[in-house]
Amino acid sequence: MKILTISLVILTAFTLAARADFTVIQKIEGKGETRELTLKIKGDKIRLEATPQMTMIMDGKTGDTITLMNTQKKIVRISGDKAKAIAELATKYGGTSAKPKVVATGKKMEVNGYEAEEYLAESKQFKARYWIAPTFPNAEAVLKQLQAIVPAAWNDLAKGMIDYRDLPGLPIRTEMTIGDDQITSTLVAVKTDLLNDAEFFPPKDFQEVKIPNVQEMRVEKPEPKASAKP
Repeated sequence: MKILTISLVILTAFTLAARADFTVIQKIEGKGETRELTLKIKGDKIRLEATPQMTMIMDGKTGDTITLMNTQKKIVRISGDKAKAIAELATKYGGTSAKPKVVATGKKMEVNGYEAEEYLAESKQFKARYWIAPTFPNAEAVLKQLQAIVPAAWNDLAKGMIDYRDLPGLPIRTEMTIGDDQITSTLVAVKTDLLNDAEFFPPKDFQEVKIPNVQEMRVEKPEPKASAKP
């Protein structure tokens, strides 16, 4: 897949508070398509706009997640406890792998006008390259905010994977390879505009779709006793 050159748009002369509202826009390339991903953060709330058809709203404290199916005007709720139950099932039947270390390769390259240092993390499941730019404006403050709002359920749902808490700096370019698939994300813009509270709640005209109770499903029921013969 040909890697496209993307311009990095930065708002100049802004000060990012430790718990400020902000929006991170990334360009995602992979599987023959290019799309834009928008991450909005307000306090402990996270809104992920992955496609026009689907939006996710997460609570960084509880791990509760709401998926908005925008075309159908429907929502699916998964509590943090239910997400943990799903993770436990995945661990039970699929196993887990140890999280790899993030190591510096010593390589450097320019990414959208910033000199970035390459870091590598590799396991049996994936290979990831992170380009971290120490001179990126307010990079440390942005990284701390991202580390602070990693959903509580992430530890169970993504065992063996790397998240912002494992990185030494803010990645402005990431290449993730899983099997034959490669996905590249490049930071396009960081904005600190005040976000509306309403963006972190489902629209009132959306209908909720019920899903099975995983916590009940995971309880192993004893097999019925054989009936006694007369």
